[in-house]
Amino acid sequence: MSELSKLARQALLQPQEAMLERDKKKNSLYIGIPKEISFQENRVPLTPLSVALLIENGHEVVLESGAGEAANFLDHHYSEQGALIVQNKEEVYKADIIIKIAPPTLAEIDMMRSGQVLLSSQQPSLMSLDHLQALMKKKVTALSYEYLRDEGNTLTVVRAMSEIVGATSVLIAAEYLSNVFDGKGLMLGGITGVPPTEMVILGAGTVGEFAARTAIALGAQVKVFDSSVYRLRRLQNNVGSRVFTSVIQPIVLRKAVIGCDVVIGAIRATNGRSPCIIGEDTVSKMKPNSVLIDVSIDQGGCFETSEITNHEKPVFRKYDVIHYCVPNIASRVARTATYALTNIFTPILLDLGEMGGDYGPDLGETGCAECYLSLPRTPHK
Repeated sequence: MSELSKLARQALLQPQEAMLERDKKKNSLYIGIPKEISFQENRVPLTPLSVALLIENGHEVVLESGAGEAANFLDHHYSEQGALIVQNKEEVYKADIIIKIAPPTLAEIDMMRSGQVLLSSQQPSLMSLDHLQALMKKKVTALSYEYLRDEGNTLTVVRAMSEIVGATSVLIAAEYLSNVFDGKGLMLGGITGVPPTEMVILGAGTVGEFAARTAIALGAQVKVFDSSVYRLRRLQNNVGSRVFTSVIQPIVLRKAVIGCDVVIGAIRATNGRSPCIIGEDTVSKMKPNSVLIDVSIDQGGCFETSEITNHEKPVFRKYDVIHYCVPNIASRVARTATYALTNIFTPILLDLGEMGGDYGPDLGETGCAECYLSLPRTPHK
């Protein structure tokens, strides 16, 4: 009999009274949630109900005042669930685990103590050497959302945000096609007797798939281009309806872009910059007041005319084409994005807490987070 089986059998033989004890765990996690200071970052990693679940399991949560306001979660929503609300950011950074959305700034790293665990968005290829050295000097165990995989070996956070971005990008296109934003005055989709809106989607990944789903549901005529036949076939099967798909052939793509009302660029690069596949000459020949949404702008963009914008001034016009090039589209619907993130992070924190009890009182010093990542994940019950 294996050691695991013996342990399980021993657990079953424990008296019922021992199994029902609710004493506070000796090795409970101390989790800190700071307020985001990155420009227009509106998301928060945990909702009040998730905080309540963590506290019910014997963990402590400290939250900087105003951390959830941008997602419409107020301080009293968290305090009513047992979280400690503090005004001083330094108090938050005394926690054993820091969980946040954006990568930490150098000022935030300075507030961290040696041996902490950090859960945040961190792309090493985009981080400066100073940031990496500062984290290494503090011996911080930094876990990056971009590389977090679930039981199905899917990049779980990346996929969740991509689903939101794909659906939201179509709704953004619908806004800028209307008269409200000096667009063409078209309704995305069309009605009986009126030709449907034509939309071109570049990229058949998760963003492209959910953009296609939303556009088809609204009645638009959708064309999807990608360099991979496998991804195109997968999108066709997942969407469940016949969609025009094509590999990226310059002549066919140029003709489709020039004749469409909306083009969404969702070409992602595995490493480095996303490929620029639509030149300035093609954009200049698009219909007046057409809408161009560059979802890949955070990797450089896939349109030659793209320039980074923000949520306050999200669009600009070039060749009379409306360009929307905001890199953080998920923050536009921060509350939905927060719910998607908390569904991922809460089970992980609960599992970390269970494993932390086996490895010692200080999660940061014991390296239990690395042990956790090295083990196969199982669904949290």
